[in-house]
Amino acid sequence: MKRILYSIFFSFFLSSFLPSLAQTIVQRDPAIAQMVEQVSADSLKAHVEKLVSFGTRQTLSGTQGKRGIVPAREWILSKFQEYGKQSSGRLTATIDTWTLQPDGRRVDKAVEMGNVMATLKGTDPADDRIFLVSGHMDSRVSNVMNSTDDAPGANDDGSGTAAVIELVRVMSKQAFPATIIFVTVCGEEQGLLGADHLAQRAVDEKWNLEALLNNDIMGSNNSHDTHIIDNTIVRIFSEGLSGFETDKTAASVRQYGLENDGKARTLARYVKEVGERYVDQLEVRMIYRNDRYLRGGDHTPYVNRGFAAVRITEMNENFQHQHQDLRTENGIEYGDKVEHMDFEYLRKNTAMNLANLSNLAKSPMQPQNVTMDVRSLSNTTKLYWQAPKTGKVKGYYILMRETHWPTWQKKIFTDKLGAELPYSKDNYFFAVQAVSEDGNEGLPVIPKPGMR
Repeated sequence: MKRILYSIFFSFFLSSFLPSLAQTIVQRDPAIAQMVEQVSADSLKAHVEKLVSFGTRQTLSGTQGKRGIVPAREWILSKFQEYGKQSSGRLTATIDTWTLQPDGRRVDKAVEMGNVMATLKGTDPADDRIFLVSGHMDSRVSNVMNSTDDAPGANDDGSGTAAVIELVRVMSKQAFPATIIFVTVCGEEQGLLGADHLAQRAVDEKWNLEALLNNDIMGSNNSHDTHIIDNTIVRIFSEGLSGFETDKTAASVRQYGLENDGKARTLARYVKEVGERYVDQLEVRMIYRNDRYLRGGDHTPYVNRGFAAVRITEMNENFQHQHQDLRTENGIEYGDKVEHMDFEYLRKNTAMNLANLSNLAKSPMQPQNVTMDVRSLSNTTKLYWQAPKTGKVKGYYILMRETHWPTWQKKIFTDKLGAELPYSKDNYFFAVQAVSEDGNEGLPVIPKPGMR
């Protein structure tokens, strides 16, 4: 193939190559930038205060007058339905209910479970992609089986639930080619029960689920023991090497050094780049773990089924305000209350979710059959691919980074279906992503080695 010269778009990390010459070029889709501006700290605070007003949202709390998880989920549904009126019929909302029997662990009686879901249907009938964003509505105190005491759950996970509600408020007015599902799940504190149910449903119903953003504990900016206060960094947790069908893929992963390029880690890189592009004064810090020590999150049931899923969590957790009975000891106030939150921080983290969901849902589908030519020894790299099944494509970005580098360093634009680059395939990792006419990039595809 004749070598083609391409114009180079410099990503955020080009300075690592040319520190004396590099400039940071930020290109924002005006429609997404406008939506980002609509995310409101005051609105998020109102959502959290209403969630806290139900007293407890413990999974087994049911209905205790106006208290309990059942009234809370009915209120969430009413908000989804209210905001759905501005969607011209594209958004529908429901509660996905099922009965869970006692499990001898954290469920001691039969209970009706319910995930509250709002579906913003994509406008392209040929585009079956689904992008999912979640938070968990349930709360707890010190004893996870205590279903009667006040469990405000303002930050854990009123923050993630409020973020999902706010995303529906802003995004339901817009139209996207692909489908977005907004969900507040139940049963997280009892063992990721609502997420497990929905992840299995995605498998059974053969959803083309391309990405899940799970938001859990994302609205406080300080740690209790190290006393760090900072609302400019949010963590994104992602596993590197998927445990899903590892036995079938281990040989190629080992041969080509792709331990750091699984679906979740690739999604995390995307979230970091797009989130920092649209939200000022926010760094998305990649954490190379599926989750924290001794804890679990609702992204894991999806990861375990082979989906790309990540967890978004505040940088500095305050454990005096998580999983605690409401009390004051030695002058220290324990419990997960509204007054311990930073709603400007929550606004930025919610806007980061919005930018990513919008960019993904506006992008074309992924290029097909992305292949790297490995037939010969060479200091150049040849890549080939086929056009996506759907979507109006302006062109493609070839992404590249040095093998030791955590994020993509260069983005090379082309409107062709292949390229030969003057960079050795032995020294770099590559990927290809499709770009819409508005400049919205889809998820990158790591090339498969081929003997074309």
